[in-house]
Amino acid sequence: MEITLEKKDKKLKYFIEDYWDICLGVISIAVAFYFHKSGQGGMATLFAAIGIGSLSLTVSEVAEILSERLQEPYGSFVLTLSAVVVEIMLLYIILLQAVSDPSVVETVKGGIISAVIVDMNVLLGLAVFLGGLKFTEQEHNKETSSAYTTILFVTAAALLVPSVLSLGKHEQSVIEDASMWIAILLMAFYIIILVFQTRTHTHFFKTTAKSRVFRMKRTMTEADEEDNYIFEKFNKIGLIASIFLFIAIIAIGAEVFASDGIKLAKEYGVSTGIAGLVIAIIAVSPEIVTAIKAAKNDEIQRVVNIAMGASTVSILITVPVLMALAYASGIRFTLDFNPLEIGALILTVLLAWKTTDEGQTNYFEGMSHLMFFLAFAIIAIYY
Repeated sequence: MEITLEKKDKKLKYFIEDYWDICLGVISIAVAFYFHKSGQGGMATLFAAIGIGSLSLTVSEVAEILSERLQEPYGSFVLTLSAVVVEIMLLYIILLQAVSDPSVVETVKGGIISAVIVDMNVLLGLAVFLGGLKFTEQEHNKETSSAYTTILFVTAAALLVPSVLSLGKHEQSVIEDASMWIAILLMAFYIIILVFQTRTHTHFFKTTAKSRVFRMKRTMTEADEEDNYIFEKFNKIGLIASIFLFIAIIAIGAEVFASDGIKLAKEYGVSTGIAGLVIAIIAVSPEIVTAIKAAKNDEIQRVVNIAMGASTVSILITVPVLMALAYASGIRFTLDFNPLEIGALILTVLLAWKTTDEGQTNYFEGMSHLMFFLAFAIIAIYY
C-alpha cells in the first residue's frame, strides 16, 4: 500500500515538473483574454506576459526534442527558428498597432536592440555570475565567442548606416531604401553564418556537454519506471504540429499584450526604452532559464552558445523578417535606431568580447554584464 502511494506521489510530482509550463501558460492566457474583454488592461497585460513566457518554455522544449531527431544542419535550424519565432511574432503584433499609432514603431525598434542587450547582459551575466559562484572558474571554447563577437560587431556596424543617414539632410525615402538594403545584407550574412556554423566550422561551436534544455532528465532506479513526457513519444510531424499549436496560443496572448500593453505604456508615460526592455525580457525568458541551468551544471559553453547565438539571430533574422512584414502591412519601418540603442549595442559587443575572449569566465565577469544592464536600464527610463 505504501509503495503504491509512493508511486502515485512520484507520478504527480513528475506530472507537475513536466507540464506546469503548459498549464500555467494556457490558464494565464485564458485569464488575460477574460480581463481584456472586461476592460481591465493592467491585469490582462500581466497575465498575457506570464502566459507568453510559460508557453515559450514549452515551445523550446518541444523544439529541442525535435532537433535531436534531425541531422545537422536541420537540428540547429529548428532550435534557432523556435528561439526567434516568438520574438518576431510578438514584435510584429505590436508593430501592427502602428497603423493607428506610428510612435509604436520606436517601441518595436527598442525591442529588437533590447533583445540583444538582455541576451548578452542579463542572460550571460546571470549565468556566468551564478556559475562562477559555484565553480569559481568555467571554461568554454574561445573560438565560439571570437566568432560571435565578430559577427555581432559587423552587424552593429551595418545598423549604423541608416542611423547615420538619418542624422544628415537625407529624405525619408533614402533612409527607407538604405534600411531595405541593410535588411537584405543581414539575411544574406545569416545564410553564410549558418553554413559556417553547421557545415565548415562546426568545431568552433562544439558544446562541452549535452543536456535537456528546460526539463532535466531523471535517472530512474526502478526498471519499470521511465520518462513519460508525452512529447518524447510524438513523431516528427506530431512535434512540428505541437510547436505550431503552442505558437498559435501564444499569438492570442501576444494580441492581448500588444493592444492593452501599448495603452498602459501611454497612460503611465512609460518610455519606449523601458517598453522595449519589457518586451525583450518576456521574449528571452526561456533562454535565461536555459542558461542558468546550464551554468549550474558547469556547461558554460552552452551558455555562450545560447547568449551569443540568440543575439545573432535576434538581429540577422528578426530585422529582415519584420521589415518584410511591415512592408506587406503598409507600415513604414526603417532601421534608423537612436544613439542610445546603437551605442549600447556596440558597447555590449565589446564587453562580451572582453569577458569571454580568454575562454574562461568567473563571477566578476558576470557581475560586469549585470552592472552594464542596470546602467542601460536607468538611461532607458529617462531617455
